[in-house]
Amino acid sequence: MPVASKNSRPVGRPPDLELQDRRRSEILDSATLVFAEHGFAEADVQDIADQTGVGKGTVYRYFPSKGELFLAAVDHGMKNLKAAVDQAATPDKSPLARVSAGILAYLTFFDEHPEVVELIVQERAHFRDREKPTYFVHREANMGPWRDLFKGLIEEGVVRDLSVETITEFISDLLYGMMFTNHFASRKRTPSEQCQDALDLLFHGILATARGGLNVEG
Repeated sequence: MPVASKNSRPVGRPPDLELQDRRRSEILDSATLVFAEHGFAEADVQDIADQTGVGKGTVYRYFPSKGELFLAAVDHGMKNLKAAVDQAATPDKSPLARVSAGILAYLTFFDEHPEVVELIVQERAHFRDREKPTYFVHREANMGPWRDLFKGLIEEGVVRDLSVETITEFISDLLYGMMFTNHFASRKRTPSEQCQDALDLLFHGILATARGGLNVEG
């Protein structure tokens, strides 16, 4: 039988990657709530550990600093937003139904998770040196399928021949503004009601009849 050398490492149980992913997600969920309630500067990593049910050292094993933990929590929120929108706006729906479902999922997500809005605001306040806030990094990364969707609608003659970039940026900016207005003004209308209004204005405009060559400059 071969003898193990003095430098050989004992064979232990392989890391449980599923457990690690679950624990990481639990820490980020707790961090999101604690940062939202107390703010980045006042939040204590010990409170995050207590809420997660782990030791403080465990939190630091996953996230070496409070700053890294905060930014990971914002990123976590944006991934959860994408998952909610993707689950609602599935490819088996018609293109216009996907737009409708995506808008409703976006508004519903932030209505149900106001703590994520708080983190978006705090990131801007405490990490102003970042080249691009996390929200916009994710928005740009996830915009491709929506550009393709509107490109197809234009080719089919369903949507006017406009710049796809203009269309997607306008809708994205509209929803971004609605999200903040809802959060800070405590709007009481449901996401479904707001979605219907947004779709009505997006698809039909505000004019009583279509007016070709409208002079908007007076």
